[in-house]
Amino acid sequence: MSGFDDNPFGEPTIDNPFADPSVQQVARNANAQIRVDDYNPFDNEAAPTQKTYAQPNNGPAIMQPTEEPPAYTRSGQQIQTPKPALNTEELQRRQEELERKEQELARREEEMRQSSYNVRRNNWPPLPEQCCFQPCFYQDIQVDIPLEFQKIVRHLYYLWIFHGIVMLANILGGILTQNFTVIGVGILYTLLFTPFSYLCWFRPAYKAFRSDSSFNFMVFFFIFFFQFVVTTIHAVGIPGSGTIGIIMAISTFKGTSWTIFCGIIALIIAFGFMFAAVADIFMISKIHRMYRSTGASFSKAQQEFTDVVLRNQHVRSAASNVAAAAVQSQFSQNNTTTNNRY
Repeated sequence: MSGFDDNPFGEPTIDNPFADPSVQQVARNANAQIRVDDYNPFDNEAAPTQKTYAQPNNGPAIMQPTEEPPAYTRSGQQIQTPKPALNTEELQRRQEELERKEQELARREEEMRQSSYNVRRNNWPPLPEQCCFQPCFYQDIQVDIPLEFQKIVRHLYYLWIFHGIVMLANILGGILTQNFTVIGVGILYTLLFTPFSYLCWFRPAYKAFRSDSSFNFMVFFFIFFFQFVVTTIHAVGIPGSGTIGIIMAISTFKGTSWTIFCGIIALIIAFGFMFAAVADIFMISKIHRMYRSTGASFSKAQQEFTDVVLRNQHVRSAASNVAAAAVQSQFSQNNTTTNNRY
């Protein structure tokens, strides 16, 4: 029997599919709300008889973050610490400091400018700046001489100094023995031999080791050999030679205490000459061995001498002047002969 809601005057519901009691029961369910948009016909899972659907939201979808973002903090670069205002004293101090630095830079530039033009400023002999004479040579063994030859050059320089000391001691011995010949000739030897020995054999040896010059080696060997001969003669002490050697030292001992003291001093001076002669022959032999080990020869020295002479502007000018004078003289002689014939 149908329910009370059936309309007896309506159309028959035999062919009406919505007249099914189960459909009508669902339709009458007030708590059930069916939405066509939410219906999924392909869902195989059994839908519950009663399902609550979310109310539609017309706003955009918003994903809720899982963690809260960190609080915004200003970085150290963004934070600007206000600079304190500079007072007049601070500005003056900074201005003075800048001026002082500027003066220091100007001084250094001036020193560099002077050093660029005086890189090889003469420094020997070491004379004070107030002296009326200025140094004549530049000498720096550690800079000019190669490392393997610095020791031998330094010893050679010390030997030259020792020769000068012995010559001064010879004058002192002449004063003690009251030998005026020794005093006068000793002063002459000191004034001549000391500077000339530096110029004639030490400087050639210095330049030879500096630039490996065979010509300078030859000059050193030639002059230094005569230095050895002269020193040997001084060590012998021939009477009247002007030096106190072995012979004069022995003749000084006469028996009194003063003469014995003078004889001892004279003997020490004679031993100084002997030691200088031995050092001379030792140095010349050692340097000669080093010279031969470098592959130098006399022919190489001749070639260097020829190159130096030909490249020297003064020598070339002198040679050209001599040649011009010879040509002029020959031309004048020819003119004279021609005039005599006529």
